Formats: sequence, C-alpha cells, structure tokens
Amino acid sequence: MAEHYNAYPVIDDRVRIGPPFLTRYERARIIGVRAQQIAMGVPPLVSYEQVGSKKPLDIARYEVDNGILPVSVYRYHTSGEGQAIPLKVLIELGMKLGIKY
Repeated sequence: MAEHYNAYPVIDDRVRIGPPFLTRYERARIIGVRAQQIAMGVPPLVSYEQVGSKKPLDIARYEVDNGILPVSVYRYHTSGEGQAIPLKVLIELGMKLGIKY
C-alpha cells in the first residue's frame, strides 16, 4: 500500500483521513440537521435544564459540542479510501489541540 501525504500531525491512530478535529463545516452541518430534527419533534438527548434553553439550535449545539450525539463523520480520501470517525473522537482530539467549539 502506498504511503499518503498527510498535512496534519498524527495525534491519534483513530483518524487517518483529514484533520484530527471536527471542521467548522462538519460541525455546522451536524448542528443544522440535528436542530431541524429537534424542531420537527424528535426528543433531545439532554434535558432543557442542562442546556439552559428550549431553542432547537441551542440544544443541537450543546449535543454536538459535548459529543453526546451517537453519529460518525465519514471522510473520503482522493485515493478512494473512506473512514467513519465517531463524533466523540473528533471532539476529544479537538479539545486536546485547544480548539474551542
């Protein structure tokens, strides 16, 4: 198997493709979809008291930023390889790098 050039430092072996954190585009997409689900009646995974608001966007932001959602981000490489990375892993690695969500 050929070695691939990786522009990001290898912090954890669980992330082989892309940056070792949740990008702002991935974060925005997940928050938007989750806020829409909550607005349509899907029950949130946290209580309103934990979030401090009943707004779907605030609840979705809280769920994503704390890694509560059981979702994975699927990333593709130009070689055709793909990888599913759990949201919780990307949030943890981002916090190690000092990224504030």
